[in-house]
Amino acid sequence: MAPSAPTPRAPRLLKAVIVSTLGVAASHLILSDTLNLSFAGQAAATLGAGPGYSADQAFTTALINTFLVMPTVLWIGMLITGERRVGPMVLVGEIAWITAVGNGIDVIDDAPGTLLPLRSLLLVVAVTALASLVRRRATA
Repeated sequence: MAPSAPTPRAPRLLKAVIVSTLGVAASHLILSDTLNLSFAGQAAATLGAGPGYSADQAFTTALINTFLVMPTVLWIGMLITGERRVGPMVLVGEIAWITAVGNGIDVIDDAPGTLLPLRSLLLVVAVTALASLVRRRATA
């Protein structure tokens, strides 16, 4: 069975931009929603009525969930669009997302409903989309 011809660069890059944008949006939504759970845990602990989980557990859950959502959305999104060999894109996208969250978590941890800096979100999308152009050659 002969391997299919690779997608030209421009359509692959466009697909990657769209999928990366969806990945960043979904990951940010998960992060902000579960951080709100952390705020609720902190408020409940301050008032003396804990909901059965600590704020630290909710914060850790927020980070773990957002770090799991990003590669999943990237991988599935690119497969749905018909692209193969997306491993480098997923790896670079995950590292870029972890870096953006690590640098901006103080901004969104201070108040509910805030966003990571737009510049870092756009940088994650750009770097992830450009990484989609890196493809390993198929072994014969």
